[in-house]
Amino acid sequence: MRLETRLAQIGNKKEKTTGAVSFPVYFSTAYEHISGKSTGYDYSRTANPTREVVEASIAELEEGDEGYACSSGMAAIHTVMGLFEKGDHFIVSLDLYGGTYRLFEQVLSQYGLTFSYVDLRNPEEIEGALQPNTKGLFIESPTNPLMQVVDIRLLCRWARQRNLCVIVDNTFMTPFFQKPLTLGADIVIHSATKYLGGHNDVLAGLIVAKGEEWTERLRFVHNSIGAVLGPLDAWLLMRGMKTLALRMQKHQENAQKLAGFLAAHPQVDEVFHPSLDPAGRKILDEQAEGYGGMISFHVKDPDQIPFILNHLKIITFAESLGGVESLMTYPVTQTHADIPEEMRKKAGVTDRLLRLSVGIEHVDDLMDDLDQAFRQAAIKTKKERR
Repeated sequence: MRLETRLAQIGNKKEKTTGAVSFPVYFSTAYEHISGKSTGYDYSRTANPTREVVEASIAELEEGDEGYACSSGMAAIHTVMGLFEKGDHFIVSLDLYGGTYRLFEQVLSQYGLTFSYVDLRNPEEIEGALQPNTKGLFIESPTNPLMQVVDIRLLCRWARQRNLCVIVDNTFMTPFFQKPLTLGADIVIHSATKYLGGHNDVLAGLIVAKGEEWTERLRFVHNSIGAVLGPLDAWLLMRGMKTLALRMQKHQENAQKLAGFLAAHPQVDEVFHPSLDPAGRKILDEQAEGYGGMISFHVKDPDQIPFILNHLKIITFAESLGGVESLMTYPVTQTHADIPEEMRKKAGVTDRLLRLSVGIEHVDDLMDDLDQAFRQAAIKTKKERR
């Protein structure tokens, strides 16, 4: 069965009592032991019928063995890191979502976990970061916000030779475009708030693991920590995932056109989208089915940024990404504010960088909106400098 069909059929034919096509929301936290025996459901933190449909669906889509639904993407990452112990070390993508960095450095470091941030496209940097206590790689690809692409298959082979776990944040690509477990990864994480939910109306995280070693331990940690997804949020996520194929195709189509538009714009210095990076594009052509719907770009004049953001009419200046509505983010003050300035600059996250989550609106309207915002910014900046 093809991916589009599996997505559209999420939850259907699962409810055998009534035949409900839209799988019900089971709010109950407690379940009767009928005739003294468990029905398989005892307490909603451990198992919930609505949540189970989402978990089974993401496991199937990512071609993993088990899925786990969490209350947020950060809860998903925290749950995965609960597999490890004091003294363990990880090699992590240098260009990284600021919330992940904050969790690693301000929370998990207090429990004795350590992290080295390197450009995972550079084999020498990876080898240089390897320590006797290294337990795994934590990969973003494409990275947030500079859309850097790494060869996941190659990194997994390197990790396997050293008995390291490979964890991939697949939020930007989703299983519609990329399936890291099929490339050799052990665990995949999603901020399902983003593309999987797709409508900026549900907070959720998902984990998928492959192999008994990881699934048994994750099942235990997921239940023990208890950062599980509520039933109504699970139902909203399920509903959003049904249209993932349609949305991702449109996100990507719009993003490629906007990337070309921005690359030719006189007020833009550099555009980051995998389709514009020959090396990244080559890798994705081999390990994925597309390039995604995220764009970042440097404007030539950082003084224009406040005016650009204030004059957007269709695109919304807001954090988050992956919804049907286009959102613009200023990473330095929003998503990556908790990353030290020196590290941000090393990664290329400067005060000239804007990140655009391209929605499913008509692309001509998005181009017109950007163009008028740029024009207004140029006028306002010129006036202020007089």
